[in-house]
Amino acid sequence: MFGIKKNIFLSVFWAAMVYLFFTQLLYAGDSDSNALAMMLQVENVVSNVAEKAGQAVVSISTARTAKINHYARSFGDDFFDQFLQDFFYEHTPQRLYKRVGLGSGVIINSDGYILTNEHVISGAEKITVTLPDGRSFRAKIKGSDYRLDLAVIKIEAENLPYVELGSSGNLKTGQWVIAVGNPFGFAVASPKPTVTFGIVSALQRKLPNSVKRNRDYSGLIQTDAAINPGNSGGPLLNIKGEIIGINVAIFSTSGGSDGIGFAIPIDAAKSVLEKLTKGEKILYGWLGIGVQDLNPALANYFGLKKARGVLVVKIAPDSPAQKAGFKEQDIIVKFNNQKVLNTIGFVHKVQNSDVGDKINVKVSRNNILRNLKVKIGKMTESPEIKQPQSKPVEPLLSVEQKWRGMTVFEISNLIAQRYGITKTSGVIVTKVASGSPAQEAGIVSGDIISQIESTVIRNINDYIESVNRAMGNVLVKSNRGYFILKSAN
Repeated sequence: MFGIKKNIFLSVFWAAMVYLFFTQLLYAGDSDSNALAMMLQVENVVSNVAEKAGQAVVSISTARTAKINHYARSFGDDFFDQFLQDFFYEHTPQRLYKRVGLGSGVIINSDGYILTNEHVISGAEKITVTLPDGRSFRAKIKGSDYRLDLAVIKIEAENLPYVELGSSGNLKTGQWVIAVGNPFGFAVASPKPTVTFGIVSALQRKLPNSVKRNRDYSGLIQTDAAINPGNSGGPLLNIKGEIIGINVAIFSTSGGSDGIGFAIPIDAAKSVLEKLTKGEKILYGWLGIGVQDLNPALANYFGLKKARGVLVVKIAPDSPAQKAGFKEQDIIVKFNNQKVLNTIGFVHKVQNSDVGDKINVKVSRNNILRNLKVKIGKMTESPEIKQPQSKPVEPLLSVEQKWRGMTVFEISNLIAQRYGITKTSGVIVTKVASGSPAQEAGIVSGDIISQIESTVIRNINDYIESVNRAMGNVLVKSNRGYFILKSAN
């Protein structure tokens, strides 16, 4: 049974002393030996934690039939491959092949239950767990949560070393952390995990939706402890050797660690861990709306004193929100009698609501407060809100319009193929001038403009008519939400 011994806490005390006094010691000319001694204490702490926790960190290999794109390289980790594809490679034809995936996991009790990422084992036809001592076992999925990207798998073994769950609730920026995993699997011909050391760089980080559709990568721990492909599912530990997070991602242009890694807070995992272990399905509340944060420009446009609340951007047909009477451009200010400040807080409130509950929601519509009652629906595993589209219009490629610093084209088949989109109504932004109102508003190349003020933009003619009427600050809706384009005085 794995547990941190009392003598480690003594080492932790000395490590804390380094944190408080190291700077002074470095500048004291006759204290070099003291500084070295204290650094050795830190080294011992990390080494002891790594040795003990490393006994419970496993390598996970999976086999599945997959469709893949022909981009330049693969790291054997689906999350990182998808990340590189989304950001750095063009869309290419797909083919079927037998794929082997690699990841990490951490044993959380002596009976062989292992916590990892859902994307590590998703779709696997065969899961093999290799322990640090070299033994291999077939594993079964006990439970998985697509949205949180967490899963529990089990191997048939007993009296295994395991790592205690800590808490991420009191984490602070600057705290020391240790990342453990098996970043390159069997490429190094060893089942033993690797260990990296760093600090908590930031808290409450959110990854963009394009990294993986409909996963809730918010509230993440950011660390500079090196996290590499294959580390997914491994633990992020505090200096006491407790799990405070599950490694999930890096931000990198090379596929390796650039010092920006992310982990799912362990408190988020603990909220669903019992159900995952029992094999119960994780249910999340759902309204069927897309929302965005307010900024000062949007708040001013809608007559609000402060940029608080969330703006409704999309409403799914036949959704709980549509049935309750929500409308686009509603601003949600209260949910279940609790103030709504931003999208992260609002989404968590909705997801944590019990399916079937009837919730009071207060919205501001045309600067008038209204009360709506909505029945919470059940979120599907990968929900998606689709915008209704008009019939495609085949435009002339020469039709180009410039307005307030942005150049737009109607969406022809050629342009749709070039930008990798399927939407054919609206107009697409192809260029944004530096220092223009469009750039200041946050419009970027590739945005699809679907509405200007109250006019739906189906094609270039709708767009031309709208911009010719536009005066002052103008509300523009794109596929990424609403923006305020200020007058180009």
